[in-house]
Amino acid sequence: MIILGIESSCDETAAAIYADRKNLSNIIASQAVHEQFGGVVPELASRAHHKTISKTVAQALEEASVSVDDLDGIAVSQGPGLMGSLLVGLSFAKGLALSRKIPIIGVNHIDAHMYANFIEHDEVYPFVALIVSGGHTRLVYVEEAFQHEVLGKTRDDAAGEAFDKIGKILDLPYPAGPVVDKLSQKGDPKFHQFPRAMINKGLDFSFSGLKTSALYYTQELESSFLKKHLHDICASVSDAITDVLTVKLKQAVKLKNVNHVMLAGGVSANSMLRIKVESMARELGLNLMIPAMQYCTDNAAMIAITGAMKARQHLYDDLDLKPFARIE
Repeated sequence: MIILGIESSCDETAAAIYADRKNLSNIIASQAVHEQFGGVVPELASRAHHKTISKTVAQALEEASVSVDDLDGIAVSQGPGLMGSLLVGLSFAKGLALSRKIPIIGVNHIDAHMYANFIEHDEVYPFVALIVSGGHTRLVYVEEAFQHEVLGKTRDDAAGEAFDKIGKILDLPYPAGPVVDKLSQKGDPKFHQFPRAMINKGLDFSFSGLKTSALYYTQELESSFLKKHLHDICASVSDAITDVLTVKLKQAVKLKNVNHVMLAGGVSANSMLRIKVESMARELGLNLMIPAMQYCTDNAAMIAITGAMKARQHLYDDLDLKPFARIE
C-alpha cells in the first residue's frame, strides 16, 4: 500500500510517501516570512502554502520514485490548525483524489504526532502518550489504534506556547522554543525556582502562571544581569516545564498500568524533557518510544503513516471532508 501524506496545518507545507511500512520521502517547505513578526501570521501562512504545495508534493513523489497512478490513498491533515492553511492542503488533496479516483483519508494532526513513533518503533498497545506541541499538551491512553482516552489536557497555554512566549519575553529569535532549549543546556536549572502549577493536582496542565512569573521576574532584572544569566534563566524555565510534564506522565502511566509510553509533538525534541522521561522509563521498566528529530515537529510522514493505519482498517472519507480548527 502506497500512501501520500499532505500536511499544511500551520506554517509547514509538507508531503511524504509511506509504503510497505517504510517512509520513502518526507519533504518540508518551511515559511521564513513569519520570523519578522515573531509568530505565525495566518493569512501569510495560507498564501505560502498555496505557492508551494504543488511542487512539494511533486518533490515527495519524485524522491520516492512513485507516480500519482501508483497511489493507493491520499492522507491529509484535517485539523486542528489554522483554517486557511488546512483548506489549502485539504483542497489540493481532494482535487488530486477526485481527478485520479484515489481514496482520501482525513487525519487528526494530534493523533498523527503519536503514530509518528511507529515509523521507527514496533506498533504496540496499550500505551500512554504525552503529546507536547505549540498548541496542545495532553496525556492520552491508547488501548488500540484510534481508540483514545484523553486523560489530561492544558487549561490555558500549552507547553510549547509557554516556551515560545517566555523566549519572546527574553528577546530570543522566533521560534524561541528550540533556542531556549539550546541555551538551557549550558545553564543551571536550579538558578531560579519558577512555579510548577498543578504538578500534583490531577492530570490537566496549566502554564499561563509560569509565563506570567517569568515576565514579572525578568522585568525586575537589570539588562546586564539578564544577559549574564540568560543560560541559567532558560534552564530554570525548562526545568519547571519539564518537571510538570514528567511528573504527570508518570502519574498517568501508574494510573493505567501500561508497559509502553511515548513522547510526541514538537516539544518531544526538547533535550531536558527527553532526559527526564528516559530516566523515568528506566526507573519504571517501561518501553519508551520517542520519534526521531525529523518526526517531532510538523511533517507529512506522520500524516502518511496514520493514513496507512486508517486505510488498513478501511477508515476512508468522502470528498465532503471538512477541516476543523480545534479539538476538545
